[in-house]
Amino acid sequence: SKQVVVVPFHFDWFSATIHVLLTVVDMGSVVDVARSTTKELVEAAIDAHGRLDMLVANAGRTMWAQFEDIEQPGLLEDLMAVNYFGSVYCTRYALPWLKRAGGRIVAVASVAGLTGVPARTGYCASKHAMIGFFDSLRIELAGSGVSVTVIAPDFVVSEIHRRAVDGKGNPLEETPMNEDRIMTAEECAQRITGAAAQRRRLLITSARGRLGRWLKLISPTTVDRIAEKAIAERR
Repeated sequence: SKQVVVVPFHFDWFSATIHVLLTVVDMGSVVDVARSTTKELVEAAIDAHGRLDMLVANAGRTMWAQFEDIEQPGLLEDLMAVNYFGSVYCTRYALPWLKRAGGRIVAVASVAGLTGVPARTGYCASKHAMIGFFDSLRIELAGSGVSVTVIAPDFVVSEIHRRAVDGKGNPLEETPMNEDRIMTAEECAQRITGAAAQRRRLLITSARGRLGRWLKLISPTTVDRIAEKAIAERR
């Protein structure tokens, strides 16, 4: 399913009070649905809380297939619709309210948005686009009071792996990951919360992700081998 649960919320950093509004929206259609539903989502949040302090762009889908094995190229469009355009449209409609509040934008991308990863060509492309967009937006928003934090998680235990699609566009239904060897969702959420509170520019959650960012400048083929090994070992 392309439906996701979106959680706009108001968080009081001093009292740790959080007000949550759950809304189910379809992020899967670039033109017909995503624009209108994200606008309605922001309007619903404002109606409920009267303000918007933070936007966490976290909706995502992934894939597990070699590019030459993809039978339906439209799969790549679906990934871009959710991972990239879903974040862009939410940000567009939330931005005026975030500027009023001096708020925060937290874009949950991936280490796959910083390098290439085999069997995830479409996913990587969408996350590269996402990081490029939010890095550019940060420059535009300088002096506005709105911060932009990009999160680049490594593998995390979540349902995204079971729902990853194969070359035919079907969900895997079983995780391909060695989940006991990757970060828990709870730990990842704690790191994201800390980075948002500090208004950090970028958070890379793994040591190999941080190493790869710099190693890519001097030995890009080494980074390619690290990515290939990560997929082969499912961790």
